[in-house]
Amino acid sequence: MDSGSKDNSIALARSHGARVYEIPASAFTHGGSRNLGASHATGELLVFISQDAIPASNDWLSRLVGPLGQDQTLAGVYGRQLPHPDARPPEVYFLDFLYGSQERRQQLDASRRLSMDVTLFSNVNSAVRRSIWEELPFAEDIVMSEDQEWSRRVLQLGHALRYEPAAAVFHSHNYTLRSAFQRFFDSGVSASRAYLSNDAESGRVLRRRAIAYAGGELVWLWRTGQWRWLPYTVAYEAAKMLGLLLGINHRRIPDALSRRFSALSLTGHGA
Repeated sequence: MDSGSKDNSIALARSHGARVYEIPASAFTHGGSRNLGASHATGELLVFISQDAIPASNDWLSRLVGPLGQDQTLAGVYGRQLPHPDARPPEVYFLDFLYGSQERRQQLDASRRLSMDVTLFSNVNSAVRRSIWEELPFAEDIVMSEDQEWSRRVLQLGHALRYEPAAAVFHSHNYTLRSAFQRFFDSGVSASRAYLSNDAESGRVLRRRAIAYAGGELVWLWRTGQWRWLPYTVAYEAAKMLGLLLGINHRRIPDALSRRFSALSLTGHGA
């Protein structure tokens, strides 16, 4: 799926036998593009990978889809995201905090309710069953987090998800303070349909994780001798947190201002 590449990607992909479907950049949505791609695929397993994610090993694909063949209760699998060599320390810590080296199974039960700990899922690097996707396609009216909105619905129907760290890709971004703010604003806009439910527990989990994240990152920077990054990291994380909080409360903000805060200028579309 290509939404306006200008770097010869389309011709290169087709020269290697790929089927490329083009959509205008103005029509791009995360869920809609993936739904369109899935509709053209023919296999029983659907694999999604972002254009800027690079498999970290030759067995990436088998590692990603393998659990779906071993466990029929799984609706989807997502893999690890590793930082590129040029990634800044805050991005390195962020990816390890979210993903890490430990595999995990996510499923709702009496002791686990909807929260970011359970709904985490990323279409940067994922595989899902076609039968599940046909029943539950990705939402097309959400700014971002279409993957976690999908995982929420999947979990509520009793399915399970798996995080497979051995299926790793390199995928990281060196955001500016502004772009970090905008990205987390968009995440906050989508939060109520993804990792923040009406249940107060989901909010408590988010606050606990945010506090643990902030403290852990500062300690990690000091212990690893990267203390010079402390001032920048404080500013960077503050920009992310401010963006997230404003995004969560975007309905209280004038639409014109919300559009300026958004990286996609789509904040009013179905959020």
